[in-house]
Amino acid sequence: MTVRTDVTGATAFVLQEAISAYTDEAYTTARKLSGTGIVGSNPQIDVKTETFIGQMRWFKPLNPTINIASLDDSAAGSKTSYSSDYLKYVKSVRTHGAEKVNMQEVVTQKDGLAKISRDFGETRAQDEHNAILSILKGVAVAEALNGAASAGGATGLGGQTFDNDPADKKYGFYVDLGAAKAIVDATAIIQGAARAEGFLRAFGMAYKDYEPEYAYLITSPEVMASLRSANLVDQTKVTDGNIMFSTIFDGKFRLVQTRASQGIASADLTKINTGAGVDILGAKTSFIVLPGALAMASLAVPEVVEITRDGNAYKGGGVTSVWYRWGYVFHPAGYDWIGSQNKFASDVEYAQITESGTPGTIASITTIANADGVWNRKFTSALSLGILPVFHS
Repeated sequence: MTVRTDVTGATAFVLQEAISAYTDEAYTTARKLSGTGIVGSNPQIDVKTETFIGQMRWFKPLNPTINIASLDDSAAGSKTSYSSDYLKYVKSVRTHGAEKVNMQEVVTQKDGLAKISRDFGETRAQDEHNAILSILKGVAVAEALNGAASAGGATGLGGQTFDNDPADKKYGFYVDLGAAKAIVDATAIIQGAARAEGFLRAFGMAYKDYEPEYAYLITSPEVMASLRSANLVDQTKVTDGNIMFSTIFDGKFRLVQTRASQGIASADLTKINTGAGVDILGAKTSFIVLPGALAMASLAVPEVVEITRDGNAYKGGGVTSVWYRWGYVFHPAGYDWIGSQNKFASDVEYAQITESGTPGTIASITTIANADGVWNRKFTSALSLGILPVFHS
């Protein structure tokens, strides 16, 4: 610390240089997906279940047997049967802590834990964003294995088309635009909205005659710049909760811009393409996500905030620690968790695959034919799913 003894009129005093108050540098992490409409709730998620997982169950749609009544045939009519199914969701608990040496405050005049406490909301929001992004990637990988490899033992038939059977799991729930860009370059005949036809076609291929009124389009800054240059961003914005969204196509897609990496790593995609299905040619990924496609439920975690002190440390000066704890269930609609059931899930595990039932990374597997995503599609029809990866160049 610089001191002054040469201040005119006060040479008898030792004076500190003026010290400004601390300010906070603004956070510039990637724009968060938590807090947007893609996250909803599901009353079937019971956070009070024992063990690390829980289950949801439902009745499947009927496949009715219709009989023609007869006056002369006394044979019994064929009866309609019904069935039910269930899926598993997994819990996750997160912690965040720091400590201070108590006597630091004597020389710094600052509480070393104040910054940690003040920014806890940012910390938790960032953690939830990271979990959501990992789940989106995990779903994309799982569906890529369905269409480009042979998840579940069936040879993949590629992504969605306008006329494929939505109940056929051999078609992965994704659309591959291949070498085409998400926003194609303008030409003499391709102008305006036609430049973003790929997103509209992908939406139509995926949901067919069940196309929703609107969806969220998670875009990179690159795609967002292309939308603006094509003059596709609507002038009127949409307010959803406390968030105002830019939209395209008269509100059809609400734009969620983030620089967070959404794609499957090129080495991983190459390995998936060694499978028996149809290769995915698009190297980049954007997501079209329906409202409430991810259900979230908060866990009641004991000792949410805990402060501990050790007065013996630092020669009796003491040390103080503070820990924050929170937990949640994040679950994508229509999928069964088949990852580890013996521990709280991490972001890495949300995006993993399994080989013969053993979770791991794509790089760690030996035989792609034995691989499934940790998110296994369980709903009968793909039209009930809410996360659509769009692969493009």
